[in-house]
Amino acid sequence: MELTSVLNFLENRTILVTGATGFLAKIFVEKILRVQPNVKKLYLLLRAADDKSAMQRFNNEVVGKDLFKVLREKCGPNFTTFVSQRTTIVPGDITCDNLGVNDTNLLEQMWKEVDIVVNLAATTNFDERYDVALGLNTFGARHVLNFAKKCNKLKVLLHVSTAYVCGEKEGLMLEKPYYMGETLNGTLGLDIEVEKKVMDEKLKQLNAENASEKSITTAMKELGLERARKYGWPNTYVFTKAMGEMLLGKLKEEVPLVINRPTIITSTFKEPFPGWVEGIRTIDSLAVGYGKGRITCFLGNPKTILDVIPADMVVNSMIVAMMAHADQKGSETIYQIGSSVSNPLNITNLRDYGFNYFRKNPWINKVDGKPIIVGKVNVLSSMDSFQRYMALHYMLPLKGLEIVNAAFCQYFQGKYLELYRKIKFVMRLIDLYGPYLFLKAAFDDLNTEKLRMAAKESGIEPEIFYFDPKIINWEDYFMKIHLPGVVRYVFK
Repeated sequence: MELTSVLNFLENRTILVTGATGFLAKIFVEKILRVQPNVKKLYLLLRAADDKSAMQRFNNEVVGKDLFKVLREKCGPNFTTFVSQRTTIVPGDITCDNLGVNDTNLLEQMWKEVDIVVNLAATTNFDERYDVALGLNTFGARHVLNFAKKCNKLKVLLHVSTAYVCGEKEGLMLEKPYYMGETLNGTLGLDIEVEKKVMDEKLKQLNAENASEKSITTAMKELGLERARKYGWPNTYVFTKAMGEMLLGKLKEEVPLVINRPTIITSTFKEPFPGWVEGIRTIDSLAVGYGKGRITCFLGNPKTILDVIPADMVVNSMIVAMMAHADQKGSETIYQIGSSVSNPLNITNLRDYGFNYFRKNPWINKVDGKPIIVGKVNVLSSMDSFQRYMALHYMLPLKGLEIVNAAFCQYFQGKYLELYRKIKFVMRLIDLYGPYLFLKAAFDDLNTEKLRMAAKESGIEPEIFYFDPKIINWEDYFMKIHLPGVVRYVFK
């Protein structure tokens, strides 16, 4: 694989980015604008009713963020002009044909100009409503592909998926595609069009019963989990992302397709500055809960590898892959972006980093202003030990407090609710992330390593487009970068 300068490749390019207000999309947009100011145009598609509300969302949710402070300082008073000259904000929706773009002149202009399509639009909620997840993660991917086929100058379509489309399988997860109808447990009969029909019929039934919006949401969430687990996936998110990959592989025809599968994405490692994060996701939920004193035990094999990768490395790998596969008609290449093979991190490491960080930098209780003192979390290695621990330390005291509270006319209601919330919080995390706490899988990144080596041998701006997890010292990263970044975000 021979590569040329990424910066030269990006010069005068026109790129369509879907899901432009998302976490990765913002980092991608900032990176392109900062390192290659001579990019021709970024069409940024985001959900909005009209041009005015789209621009308002872009200003508030994208360029208004701290993420852009380095670029803002670099541009000085010309920042607004610079950004407006290189971006076109497009109100749209990937669940619709033509990505929901109603302006026919704009559509024709985009089809004429766009070189690269980057699909970052998705819902990442593990228990999303099935209709929402299918619309975005599965059929949304097909709509983006159909749009890309109409782009006269298209060089490559890059689709961001997730490494966890593998479900709960054990062993080394290869960088290979999923084919139409393939399931994780061998159950026959997976048909994506049938899945849509099942979803539509359930919605029709609920509406006929005049179900409340809350009831419909609950039913659609349950349907998603039911359908996912029928075919071997643990949750609606990874099931619908896997089906999205299937559609792209089946229907791509001559479109050069790159599928990027990151693992657990964490705060930026280096650029535009260390520790930028937005939203409390996956392991950050555990860190915040622990720092606040809500978590004293957790379920998981202490030796389980947590595959994490900083967001800026994911974005850099995307940009290099775009360049590497431009104009490769009909190709499909999958890159898994993670650390479990080359620089593994386990649950015990993470527990120790959290303990050391919050012992030195305790969370301040908002109610009384006092620091919250944390202890080492007990990592329980089986569901049985977890249930025994919860029964002894929480469920029995909760039941006793409920009886005492009733006897004393709700005098202890505050204490009761506090304990109840702690239990509910922990059980919710276990329900969502439980399948990954015993995951016996590592993510093969041979394709990604080949891409890294080709970039290194070609000398293509390695200091700008770094994505090698082996350079990360996990203790330094969590203690000095990631956990401080998460705390800053929570206290903003």
